[in-house]
Amino acid sequence: MAAPPASSALRRLLLLPHLRRHRLLSTATATSPPPSAAAAPTTESVLYSLHSLSKDPSLALAFFRRSADSGQPLGSAAYNLMLRTLASSPAAAQAHFWPFLRDMEVAGHSVDQGTYLAALASFKKASLTADYATLTARLAKDRDDAKADGNPVSAAADAVRGLDEDGVSDEDLEKRLEGVAELLLPLTETAVTKVLREVRDCPVKALAFFRWAGRQEGYAHTSVAYNAMARGLGREEAMREFWELLQEMKAGGVHLDIDTYVKLSRQFQKRHMMAEAVELYEHMMDSPYKPSQQDGPLLLRRIALRPSPDLDLVYRVARKYEAVYECKTKDVFDGIHRALTSNGRFDEAAEVIYDMRGAGHQPDNITYSQLVFGLCKAGKCDEARKVFDEMEAEGCTPDLKTWTMLIQGHCTAGEVDKALQYLTEMIEKNLDADADLLDVMVKGLCSQDKVDAAYTLFVEMVDRAQLSPFQNTYKHIISELLRVKKLEQALELLKSMKARKLPPFSDPFPPKIAEYGTTEDARDFLKALKGSVNTYPAYTVYLLVFKSFFAEGRYSEAQDLLYKCPFHIRKHHEITKLFESIKGEIAS
Repeated sequence: MAAPPASSALRRLLLLPHLRRHRLLSTATATSPPPSAAAAPTTESVLYSLHSLSKDPSLALAFFRRSADSGQPLGSAAYNLMLRTLASSPAAAQAHFWPFLRDMEVAGHSVDQGTYLAALASFKKASLTADYATLTARLAKDRDDAKADGNPVSAAADAVRGLDEDGVSDEDLEKRLEGVAELLLPLTETAVTKVLREVRDCPVKALAFFRWAGRQEGYAHTSVAYNAMARGLGREEAMREFWELLQEMKAGGVHLDIDTYVKLSRQFQKRHMMAEAVELYEHMMDSPYKPSQQDGPLLLRRIALRPSPDLDLVYRVARKYEAVYECKTKDVFDGIHRALTSNGRFDEAAEVIYDMRGAGHQPDNITYSQLVFGLCKAGKCDEARKVFDEMEAEGCTPDLKTWTMLIQGHCTAGEVDKALQYLTEMIEKNLDADADLLDVMVKGLCSQDKVDAAYTLFVEMVDRAQLSPFQNTYKHIISELLRVKKLEQALELLKSMKARKLPPFSDPFPPKIAEYGTTEDARDFLKALKGSVNTYPAYTVYLLVFKSFFAEGRYSEAQDLLYKCPFHIRKHHEITKLFESIKGEIAS
């Protein structure tokens, strides 16, 4: 069926007739997805089920208890995942976290570092102060116990770390482990995984220990140990060993569990190892324990948000997703479209929109925002503005995100006056700016050395329109104001941060005040940081101010400021020591 005739060049871009289809987007013969779990319960299947229930701690806990009662394999990974799940919900944390932790210890399993940190973050977010303090104390005790003399796991970890960096030989390892092997033997899954966890920062050495353990009589690596080893190897310097291990696991019928996959995928993406993240996604999609259906679109988004998205990676994710699920969701189409528009491949992007419509999905503000961003990135800002007319003709009203993309594009192109014009137009259409748009405008104006205009806009939006800005926006404009010697305005924003209970951005002030300010400016700065009537800034802030004055050779101003400081600051031993050392330098 032919596409509708184009009413303009831009409409042609959006609704390009489907005369040619991108080979990489062609629909492959769909295959039935592999089963989600094996018939008999395994460590991986239990983890997979727990992970799928992690949004509902009560259901996850009920499943865990049924699994335990029926004798299913519940290793350390399952206990730690369950503990993180309970910590993520304030109600579940208060009712079940500590009893479950006691059961976990009775079963002989320890809390790993990642679980500690995740639980502490959850407690802090939920303001569970007592739980946070108790768990912090437990973490400190566990760390002390791990370092204690006679701990076989720590002794083995120390021996592994001491291996020769230039080459890890079996002989060297045997020699190093000679004194502690008898404490570890007979080996257990728990002991092996604990050692691997402790030496995770030395992946090749950890692998040598893993191989040594696998050769010990009466012990065979389980899925838990293999997954622990995979987590340790999942870093850039050990990629060859990582993929070899995964192939070994596959050949032996051992699978990467879903918890390990999630952690490795996040780690790869965080370190911008997108090719590895995609290969790992493909590996898991071919296993019985597939990632959630949203993982594919999220991975596409992460790739597409790179400065120059790798289209080969985009198409690999899309093909694998379609092969397993026999369809493309709108999120998948949007991921492909975002990557193409970011790379300036507008004809191919139009084909994606045509395919999207054919699959029953209509372009929306997300789709159009991507097109606007891509056009602006390609320097086609005028065409980007015309997209708004096309959207309205399609019955899709531009939202705040679409306007933000247009304004950001003009700021990036250096056309900040046009960006301001569009901001005004947007507000006239009864759309209120948010913190993201304010950040875009402030940085755009500052990039064109229009710091006064940025400050005026910031004050207008924050003080009069009651917008809550990002902390980073405050930091950026304060730095810019200090750069152009607008100290008074910068101090006003510092006070504004404090009034909004944001951590005040004080670091850049002392050197700038010492460079071109006065002692009164320094006093105003210190007053801005003052809390209640009897609460003063920390002595370290005063120390930094004095050091800055000395660095500029302004000893007399520093002395004047000292006389006007509170008594406890004047007599503080660190400040006294600083002034005495400067006097000594001057005298010599």
